[in-house]
Amino acid sequence: MLASACAGDDGGSGTGADEAPDKKVTITFWHGWSAESEVKAVDDLVAKFNAKHPNIKVKVVSNVTDDKITQGIRSGKGPDVVSSFTTDNVGQFCTSGSWTDLAPWLAKSNIDPAATFPKPVLDYTQFQGKRCALPLLADSYGLYYNKDMFAAAGITAPPKTFTELTETAKKLNQLNGDGTFKVAGFLPTFHAYEFSAAHTLAQFGPTYQTPDGKSNLSKDPVVPQFFNWQKQFVESQGGFDKLEKFRTTFGEEFSAENPFMSGKLAMTMDGEWRTAMLAQDAPNLNYGTAPFPVPDDQLDKYGRSYLTGTTVGIAKSSHHQAAAWEFVKFVTTDTEAMVAFSQAIHNVPSTNAALAASPLANDEHFKPFIDAFKHPASNTTPASPNGGKYQVTLSEYAYKWEAGQGGDLTKSLADLDKQIDTDVAQVK
Repeated sequence: MLASACAGDDGGSGTGADEAPDKKVTITFWHGWSAESEVKAVDDLVAKFNAKHPNIKVKVVSNVTDDKITQGIRSGKGPDVVSSFTTDNVGQFCTSGSWTDLAPWLAKSNIDPAATFPKPVLDYTQFQGKRCALPLLADSYGLYYNKDMFAAAGITAPPKTFTELTETAKKLNQLNGDGTFKVAGFLPTFHAYEFSAAHTLAQFGPTYQTPDGKSNLSKDPVVPQFFNWQKQFVESQGGFDKLEKFRTTFGEEFSAENPFMSGKLAMTMDGEWRTAMLAQDAPNLNYGTAPFPVPDDQLDKYGRSYLTGTTVGIAKSSHHQAAAWEFVKFVTTDTEAMVAFSQAIHNVPSTNAALAASPLANDEHFKPFIDAFKHPASNTTPASPNGGKYQVTLSEYAYKWEAGQGGDLTKSLADLDKQIDTDVAQVK
């Protein structure tokens, strides 16, 4: 179905980089957005491009996963332009050669990436010096808190350190007569939606890899610090079993029954997109947003966040590389288009110019996420030749750890390093 949808009017027989600039051509764009409002926002973006480039027709296919993108490119019948929600896979896309190196196109268009894009998004759209992707909006994370619950508990400001987070969560806990949670101040288990190992470890400023690409979990002192902190946090809130039992009562993350939106959590970690969902599905909820807390000994890094975002590139198999580049250049660097798209999707703009022009910077709920995106200590998970497999390995251990099945932490982290390095070596 997807492969047949990508066949252009000219049957994919274009002349690639050498085709005439004004030649009528059809290209296909595969993306992962699926919600009705998001799909419309993408279609509006494409319409803006078509207005400026009437000779280039863009066929859009939505709700496409990375696996389908890879399969389509391998088949030779895939898309011309591709987008992915998974920055972890950039390393795989670049090393496999399935996504075109964009450096020559940037140079030809006189675009200086360092002057156009913030450094974090430049980092996660390249691998080992090859820039096979560009950023198409971005995500940062922060703390959402229920202002009414804060006021009822006599709390006047959101926590800034992990000690303050623990103490604040305790004050906000509301229990039923049988001792189970009615409301949890915070749910610090790794299955609690966006409170994942990678998102939270970012607050410590980890070094996942050594300069030569080896896994560094057992040698970076902040990693055991992170795991020990999380264990203490879980115990302070009643223990893993009690928290997990409460978690099973939660509604779907991306629904009106999200536990923060429905009043089951007084605080939560989440991304900037939640602001739009709250406006739509919980318009009367009195809430605030703030940077997520940091370790007590890193208060100077308060304001940092885990960063990620959508990436976009050109399939190596595309027969219309020049037309595809015109589209990629437009959606990633046209300030007016990016500001409008960012507002519609409620994601962070991913160019310096769009950040400066975005009205979202004046939104009290959204501003902390833009500030986090620009914070010099914000970070992301580095790319790897086998995508995000090392993060899956880390997460699987994190689930065992919090359930009391993690064994000796020092030995376990050393074993994780060996496993991750072996997995990467099998790809090379």
